[in-house]
Amino acid sequence: MISMVLKFVVTVIVFAQILAPIAEAAQGRAVFYDPPYTRSACYGNQYETLVTGVRNDLWQGGRACGRRYRVRCIGPTYNFPGACTGRSVVVKVVDFCREPCNGDLNLSRDAFRVIANTNAGNVRVVYNPI
Repeated sequence: MISMVLKFVVTVIVFAQILAPIAEAAQGRAVFYDPPYTRSACYGNQYETLVTGVRNDLWQGGRACGRRYRVRCIGPTYNFPGACTGRSVVVKVVDFCREPCNGDLNLSRDAFRVIANTNAGNVRVVYNPI
């Protein structure tokens, strides 16, 4: 009896760990900006290329600096066939996207190119913290 309960508890914990990142995923829009990416609100001069700026609600007064998100394109914002590549990218928050920010995430061109065709310009995405 105790071993069955223990197996059940372990199973629940494993499923919770697997499903937790899925439950945290948010949907929004992503746009991109062109290099150079060296000036940022978080770090001043920084030299990473898979980076993002975030809107005010994600920015949280700068507490978002350094947070990483896994981002995947789920479709075009406008009618653009073949907008998504089917891949995902991990980006680091390095900047604040001032209003009018056209997306929840303002990805570097390098990051956007991993998940979408840059000619689409603006895509729907799912993103979750990692």
